[in-house]
Amino acid sequence: MRPQAVGVACVLGATACWGVGTVLSKQALDRGLAPLTLLAVELVASSVLLGTFASVRRVRGEVAERPDRRLVLLGLLNPGLAYLLGLLGLLTVSASLSVLLWATEPVLILLLAVAWLGERLTPVTTTATLVAVLGAVLVVLRPGATGDARGIALSVAAVTACACYTVLTRRLLLDDGTVGVVLSQQVAALALVVVVLGVTAAAGIGTGGTVEPSAWGFAVASGVVYYGLAFTAYVAGLRRLPAEVAGSLLPAIPVFGLAAAHLTGDRLSPVQWVGVALVVAGTTTAAVWHLRATPEAAAAPAA
Repeated sequence: MRPQAVGVACVLGATACWGVGTVLSKQALDRGLAPLTLLAVELVASSVLLGTFASVRRVRGEVAERPDRRLVLLGLLNPGLAYLLGLLGLLTVSASLSVLLWATEPVLILLLAVAWLGERLTPVTTTATLVAVLGAVLVVLRPGATGDARGIALSVAAVTACACYTVLTRRLLLDDGTVGVVLSQQVAALALVVVVLGVTAAAGIGTGGTVEPSAWGFAVASGVVYYGLAFTAYVAGLRRLPAEVAGSLLPAIPVFGLAAAHLTGDRLSPVQWVGVALVVAGTTTAAVWHLRATPEAAAAPAA
C-alpha cells in the first residue's frame, strides 16, 4: 500500500478513536468523575499501554532511539496544556459553543502549515476542508451556544495549541519512531496534569463528589482509545502526510462520535445528517485528491 494511503488510513483511524473516546469520556464524567481526574487516569492508562508496547518491541530487539527532546516537550502542549485549557474553558462556555470553536482547528492547521512549513495549499484541499468544517458545525450545533469572554479565550487557546501541535510535530518528526514519540509526549503531559492536580488539591479545589465504580472503567477505556491508540495513529499519519491534508480529515471526529453515541440512544436530526454528508464529502475529496496528486517519491518516511 502506498505510504500516502497508509497515512490517510492512520489519520482516519485516529479520528475514529477520538470520536469513540469522547463518548467513553462522557460516560465517565456522567458517573461522577471530575474532569481533571479523568484526564490524569486517561493519561496513565495510555502511558501504560504505550509503555507495554515499547517493552515488547525492545524484547524483540526493535530498540528505537530516544526521540528528539523538542518532540517530547510538545506533549506539554498537547495533550497537556491544550486539554487543561479546554477543561477550564468549559467551566464558563457551553458545550455547544466549545465544539463550534474546536471545529475551527482544521482551518488553523491550514494557515499554520503555510506559515511554518511552507506548504502550498491547493484550492481543492482548502475547499474540501471548509466544506468538512461546515459539516462538522451542522453535526454538533445545538441551541444555547453561550459563554463569557474568558471561557472563549481559553477555548481558543486550547484549539490553537492543538493546531500548533500538529504542525510542529509534522516539522520535527524526521526519523523518530512513532511509539517512542507518543509515549514520551503522553508522559510529559501526565507530569503536567499531576502538578496541576497537586496544586488544586492543596487549594481544596475540585474535591468531593460521589464517583460510581464503573466510571473508572470508562476512564481507563477512554484513555486507551482517546490517547493511546488515537495519538499513535495520528502521529503515524503525520509521518506520511502534509499537515494540511491531516487537518482536512479531522472534521470526521464528530461523525465517528455520533456513530458511537448512537449505541447509547442518541439519534441524528435531519440537519445533522446533512452535516454528516458534508463531512464525508469533504474528507473524502481531500483524501482522494491527495492520493491522486502526490507522487510516491514525495511521501514522508515511514515509521
